[in-house]
Amino acid sequence: MPLQKITEVTGRGIVLMGNDIDTDRIIPARFMKEVTFANMGKYAFYDERFDGNGNKKIHPFNDEKYEGASILIVNKNFGCGSSREHAPQSLMRWGIKAIIGESFADIFAGNCSMLGLPTVTASKEDVEKLMGFVHNNSHKNIKLDIKNRKIGFDATTLKLGINESIRKSLVEGMWDQTSLLLEAKEEIKKTMSRLPYLNNFE
Repeated sequence: MPLQKITEVTGRGIVLMGNDIDTDRIIPARFMKEVTFANMGKYAFYDERFDGNGNKKIHPFNDEKYEGASILIVNKNFGCGSSREHAPQSLMRWGIKAIIGESFADIFAGNCSMLGLPTVTASKEDVEKLMGFVHNNSHKNIKLDIKNRKIGFDATTLKLGINESIRKSLVEGMWDQTSLLLEAKEEIKKTMSRLPYLNNFE
């Protein structure tokens, strides 16, 4: 049974400027000891958002004008560094539903896709244009049309880039392979029971 088909995402934007923002900045390593991902949202960019005494620093994720925003706009090579899946988990649980950037680290983009969190690209010029729009219009929505590869805001339409296999898995509702395997457990067991060397499979 397919999962939710993700053909488009609409929401307000939040701007995070800077190239090569790595996964250790997104979620500091000491928070990876959490048994579940339930609290990951509160730790997103923690060391950049709070000082040693827990006081808030100036950061987009602390800015009231971005409260409730769900589309993150970034620059180049976002999510580089380690392969920790906690990074996209923390962003998703903070409230991010899609990320637009100039480019992404491949493993990070893959981890995002397994959560149904689209990572889409645009040219440097278009990302700068989008950042400028959000900076001045943080109350307005952005629409990602993943199916038709378009980014829309106000009367402007930009070209949306996305890995084709990821795009297909999102729009067809096939993005979480683990869940799909679990749903197909009985069919898998039937198949394996017909194999003589696995006839004791439980």
